[in-house]
This record gives sequence, C-alpha cells and structure tokens, in this order.
Amino acid sequence: MGRIKVIIADDMEEIRLHLSEELSREGTGIEVAGTAQSGHEAVELTRSKLPDIVLMDIQMETRTAGITAIQKIHEMFPIVKCIALTIHEDEEFIFRAYMAGAADYIIKTNPTDKIVSSIHAVMENKLLLRPEVGKKLIDEYQHIQENQVKMKETLQIMLMINTTEYEILRMVYAGYTYREIAELRYVQETTIRSQIQHILKKFNKNKMKDVIRLLRELKIFDD
Repeated sequence: MGRIKVIIADDMEEIRLHLSEELSREGTGIEVAGTAQSGHEAVELTRSKLPDIVLMDIQMETRTAGITAIQKIHEMFPIVKCIALTIHEDEEFIFRAYMAGAADYIIKTNPTDKIVSSIHAVMENKLLLRPEVGKKLIDEYQHIQENQVKMKETLQIMLMINTTEYEILRMVYAGYTYREIAELRYVQETTIRSQIQHILKKFNKNKMKDVIRLLRELKIFDD
C-alpha cells in the first residue's frame, strides 16, 4: 500500500502549515497533496487531486462550511473519505458532520501520532465507532427528539393563543416591558398583566421568563 494522499482544509494558515509539516514527516505514510482555506476550495481541490482523505475543518467561511463540503464530497466522490477537524467536541457539529458523511472527527490539538493513527484507521476501514462518539450521537439524537416533542406541544399551544395575546407575547419576546407594551397598545398596564396571566395559563407556566426561554430555544419568533 502506497502513501495515503491527504488534503487539509482549514481557514487558519498556521493550522494548515502545522498539520502539513507534521503529517509529511518521515514514517507517517502520509502525503499532503494540497491545502484549502475554504469549503469551496476543498471541494475543487478534491476534484483535481482526488485524494484518499480530506481533513475538513467544520467552521471556515461559515460556521458549517466544512459540513456542507463534506456532504458534497461524499456525494460527488464517494471513494474519498472525509475526517472532520474541530477545535472542541461540540456534539451538534459532530453529529451533523457524521450525518453529512464524515468517517471520523479529529480534535486539532490532538498529538500528531493520534491524528496519524486516525487517518490510517479510516483509510483501512478499521475504525469502529468510539464509545465517546457513540455517546455524542445518542445524546444529540435524544436532544433532537426532545425538541421535536417540545415543538409539537408548543405549536399546539400557539394555536390557542388569540391575536392580542400573540402580539403581546411577541413584544415580550422582543424585550418590551409590560409598561411599554401598555403604552404602545393604549391600555392600562393591569390589562397587559391580566392578558399575561392568560398566556401563562395556556403554557402551564408560572413565570413569563420560562415561556420566553422555551420560545427562544425553539426559535419560534426567529426570522
């Protein structure tokens, strides 16, 4: 088996240079075929170089540029394996990288020998799902499932909210105080507080901050 041809994609030049130097050392069995500083460049470089493996930074020109690039490479060049590069173990990003087609992920600060071992394991199809990876995938899946249940329940409540309550809820979400809402709606503050109580009852909450926290978590009013 010849040397493993690798492309390194990262938007930070010092990381590209460091990984290129470390992976090209004698005895690693790795050849760095090129580097890219964006997801788009990584896809184009993969097209021209057709490497064995692409080390893909997750966050480059956008927060998920690497994930998008992994998906494109996985679809266009299925024989090319992608390994996600990340600075920290963020469950959501790792989960999305695996779903896009990543074969593994590597923490950038890992020792070189660990990175080299991961590359060889992926290349030789010897990589088994590490326990910590499996836990992250399960945790993220459970988080998605819980959010789906919360979203369904919240939407059912929102259908019971009348127009006035909806407008007040949106204003509270935007940061207006009860007094400011009363002035803007030309009513007494006590009227607004009474309507707030109706909203709380529908959400089965005691405090408005708990309702707003739920709406923010589910991005109900986010455009």
